[in-house]
Amino acid sequence: MKEFFSLLFFGLLCNLSFSQYLKGRVVDTSNQPLPSASVYFDGTTLATLTNDNGEFILEYNSKLSRPLVISYIGYQTLYIQDYSSDQPMEIVMEVAENKLKEVVIRKDRFSRKEKMKIFKERFLGITTFGMKAIIQNESDIAFDYDEETFTLTAYSQKPLIILNPSLGYKITYELVDFETKFSRLSINSHAISQSYYAGFSQFEETKNNSKIGKNREKAYKGSIVHFFRNLINGVWGKNEFQLFAKGFLTNPADHFTLAFENDKYKVDVKNQKLNSNYIASFGLLYDGEKSQVLFATETIYIDQFGNNISLRDVTFSGAISTKSVGDLLPLNYGM
Repeated sequence: MKEFFSLLFFGLLCNLSFSQYLKGRVVDTSNQPLPSASVYFDGTTLATLTNDNGEFILEYNSKLSRPLVISYIGYQTLYIQDYSSDQPMEIVMEVAENKLKEVVIRKDRFSRKEKMKIFKERFLGITTFGMKAIIQNESDIAFDYDEETFTLTAYSQKPLIILNPSLGYKITYELVDFETKFSRLSINSHAISQSYYAGFSQFEETKNNSKIGKNREKAYKGSIVHFFRNLINGVWGKNEFQLFAKGFLTNPADHFTLAFENDKYKVDVKNQKLNSNYIASFGLLYDGEKSQVLFATETIYIDQFGNNISLRDVTFSGAISTKSVGDLLPLNYGM
């Protein structure tokens, strides 16, 4: 069985302009200010802390349709999708319930070391950058392997702190979902049939020099976000991605129709009438490396910065899928 990966919240190279400022105040349920609360836009370096009065001012771009995340130790993290610079926000946080996430603990034949190995391969990636990335708080990650469905899941009550020395970033990652399915009762990477993860991330630049800059460009080139940016901008060719249908080089215009609606791109994919869970399948070639992309629906949505909004409707395999969090760039990279 082929190995497919759906990657969520991938960063991209972009140039944001027309910046505005979001203002607000963070308080508890008694209207007491919460100083030093973290406020950031998911997947970016756009972040700040509240002052002693719980107030914050945060730069953002109106075209940057990312959730606003507010976190504070001991309180439930908030994710706000609807916000505006027209008027200050009043954000009320509630105390988090002091109990662990309820999970069914199963006894299985696999060790924590084996599970951690698979998790890091699928979450951080197996590229040079991914293998050098470090999760500082591995002990906060819990695993469960369901031997009936051959499924490994992982979760963490605390954000994962990831140091990426190759790209010069510290990433705070709130893991929402991680699931890896195997084709049989195994924890061998060769038996993986599907892998998926999702979460919210905040980037903090730790280092920036010419070598780091080259590494970031290398991480971007040939990535999933690079593919989606090319798709919405109609950029194809020998020095970019090339599209193949049934093994032959094909014209992307024969397969994709684009329309710009509500600050995002609507992409209609021509149905190939495959006898599977997918409606279309294409080969990709970039810099001599082969990949595959499959579409589960005839319509997907991509924002102006190349982020796939229809997360579970597109899956990748091959070279493009090897880039995971270890190659992740912030959304405002290149700003």
